[in-house]
Amino acid sequence: MTRVFSGVKPTGHLTLGNYLGAMRRWAEVDQHAADALFCVVDLHALTVDHDPARVRRLSRQGATLLLASGLDPERCTVFVQSHVDEHARLSYLLECVATDGEMRRMIQYKEKAAREQRRGGSVRLSLLTYPVLMAADILAYGADEVPVGDDQRQHVELARDLAVRFNQRYGHTFVVPRATKPGVAARVMNLQDPASKMGKSDDVGPGIVYLLDEPDVVRRKVMRAVTDSGREVVYDREARPGLANLLEILAACTGGDPELLSGAYTSYGELKRDTAEAVVEMLRPVQERHKELCADPAYVEGVLREGAERARGMARPTVDAAYRAIGLLPAVAEREAAGAGV
Repeated sequence: MTRVFSGVKPTGHLTLGNYLGAMRRWAEVDQHAADALFCVVDLHALTVDHDPARVRRLSRQGATLLLASGLDPERCTVFVQSHVDEHARLSYLLECVATDGEMRRMIQYKEKAAREQRRGGSVRLSLLTYPVLMAADILAYGADEVPVGDDQRQHVELARDLAVRFNQRYGHTFVVPRATKPGVAARVMNLQDPASKMGKSDDVGPGIVYLLDEPDVVRRKVMRAVTDSGREVVYDREARPGLANLLEILAACTGGDPELLSGAYTSYGELKRDTAEAVVEMLRPVQERHKELCADPAYVEGVLREGAERARGMARPTVDAAYRAIGLLPAVAEREAAGAGV
């Protein structure tokens, strides 16, 4: 089967954008059609100033929401990145293959470094090198496909480049992955700033719908969404981005087509009300399942423990092969096991 890897970073509460752009597809499509791994990539949360307790709390919440969104541990592997040592082991090897220029050309590094400097903070080295860790996340498992939005495609391209370079220099070791793009509403925009993505790392604001927002909070945020000048409800992503965002969200929630839906409305208010109710109804089962899982923390811990064991078993042979290929001496225990034919 095709192998798929993807993950969520515990830098903020998961949003409607995370769900419509990725998590729902993982549950409805990827875990059934592929050998799929889904990971809370907590090591990536350490690249900027952070509260350790909050990272732990958001990591647990993120894992619980992955399960609440429909991921079935009998069908896919759900785990936490830091629970599998192979991620960090492989990351250093790939740093020895990557170049400084490649890292500094990363668009997200430029944006995040500039944001950190504006805040008066220092830029951590890990912020520069974390795309290599992301490549390690993918290459350790021999993933064929990585479902990502447009803002992450550059990172998958880096993983491809590093895999090809390593294979050429040291012998074929890694599968060269490809990025795949989800369908409609893959990029949900901020309700108050439709030019910006609805990101979980943003400051709390009325433009972000979180997966655990109460129904009345969801309704209030959608009803206050920024629209555009003019009165006619039309779907035009370039000229009418606010309306287009609402229509795409409604289409994603109901299985409709945003352009066709636009013809069914004569007022912004009517569109907003229907969009708000569609979001509330879509999130209802996720929130109910999340509540059930929170009442049974031992189950979630068991899923993560078994998921890490399964992931470790998948990643270790590839990472060990990479260590041998690049020229590192095998550990004594490994050599003895090989000599004994184990």
